[in-house]
Amino acid sequence: MSENDILLKVNDLEVIYTSGREKVQAVNNINFSLGKKETLGLVGETGAGKTTTALSILRLLPDRTGKILNGMIKFDGMNLLELNEREMQTVRGGRISMIFQDPMTSLNPVLPVGEQIEEALLLHNIEQKSKEELSKRVDEILKLVGINPERKGQYPHEFSGGMKQRVVIAIALACSPELLIADEPTTALDVTIQAQVLAMMEELKQKLNMSMIMITHDLGIVAKTCDKVAVLYAGEIIEYGTFEDFFMQSEKRHPYTKGLFGSIPNIDDDSKRLKPIEGLMPDPTNLPLGCKFHPRCDKCMDICKVENPNDNIIDGIHMIKCHLYK
Repeated sequence: MSENDILLKVNDLEVIYTSGREKVQAVNNINFSLGKKETLGLVGETGAGKTTTALSILRLLPDRTGKILNGMIKFDGMNLLELNEREMQTVRGGRISMIFQDPMTSLNPVLPVGEQIEEALLLHNIEQKSKEELSKRVDEILKLVGINPERKGQYPHEFSGGMKQRVVIAIALACSPELLIADEPTTALDVTIQAQVLAMMEELKQKLNMSMIMITHDLGIVAKTCDKVAVLYAGEIIEYGTFEDFFMQSEKRHPYTKGLFGSIPNIDDDSKRLKPIEGLMPDPTNLPLGCKFHPRCDKCMDICKVENPNDNIIDGIHMIKCHLYK
């Protein structure tokens, strides 16, 4: 992929949270890139650093506790970490949008949904549209996500969970962003509605020519929507590659990735028991020496306990951070 085809490039990103004397190492020197019109899946357990990575891209980390220590976040040729807040506001919501985890808490309960979509348009209303034009644009966006525009005067509590999620997506898409970050957009929805929302997001991605970062711990969602995959563990990307690298090369996987696949039920053979990954994620305030996964790894060697592995390129862009692949 040429530099002209890359929309987002993250290099050596390091993020910490501080609370009193404690320091949480949330993201530790991660690297990845996203091409135009591509979808990247960020996969991992709770606490792996997926949401922190997304918030860092938008520079929405908590002011007092969150801090980007090092790295570069390059979007369409400009380093977002070098922009002042005013410049960042033109990017945030306009060129990069985010769907937050819980639609129940992402919407303002005292404002009609139409006004909440209109608010996003007003913040980035470069062309100074009239009230009538804004109202027409709100109607178009609601139709785009499958909501009757006549409902724009209703409040969030009058919508079901799936419809609330559609409203959240409508707000994120209001300004036709180039990059959409979806943070577990279907977690609070039942399986049927999940499928509808994912199909709608894929359709909108194609229609608006967007790139997308899909944050999830559901490998089924990754298989259905993503072109590239990055597996995070304890704030590090331990495996990164294309869809084919991740799903077709079963003999070349990080032990943690193998564990994730071993935790998926096989509907063709119900005699096989699930193989959960033993143990728990390490304490981010006191990460282990060496490979961060070694206390839970069934392939652990002596070197794993003292030396953190390099990013080993297996083939093309397929990277596995493991001593087994030196």
